[in-house]
Amino acid sequence: MASKSLTIAVRIECPAWRTTWPKAGSDIRALLRTAARRPEVAGQAVGEVAVVLADDARLQELNNRFRAKNRPTNVLSFPDPQIPLGGMALAHETVFREAKAQKKPVIRHSKHLILHGFLHLLGYDHHSAQAARLMEGLEVAILSTMGIPNPYVPRARSRA
Repeated sequence: MASKSLTIAVRIECPAWRTTWPKAGSDIRALLRTAARRPEVAGQAVGEVAVVLADDARLQELNNRFRAKNRPTNVLSFPDPQIPLGGMALAHETVFREAKAQKKPVIRHSKHLILHGFLHLLGYDHHSAQAARLMEGLEVAILSTMGIPNPYVPRARSRA
């Protein structure tokens, strides 16, 4: 089984994540193991992946150093030729803000971003319309197996 070939480390750098997502470690491991079992990615999801739950300051630093963009972002993924697959980091404040603006639960939004980063580590991207459809379709399929609705469909707004 592919998930046995995947080592997942979760590190919480920003204490706010512990309050926002008390079961982050086990939830993230379950998410990535579910993704690793998908036939589309099973052969690629072998190695080590590290997930760091950080804050905006840390993501701004990383985004500036590696992408020359001096601002925080929600998620960054880092392939590592020394350690197959690599790692990713999430910014608490940005993720929280986005979830609130999109009227989504923070944990659900975080899971989507982690899955998105994981697929980037496996070589998926969204640089063309065709690649984006493939990647987003895979995200939607994996999230749906976990009871998470399509993150790309805007929620209907209530008039109340």
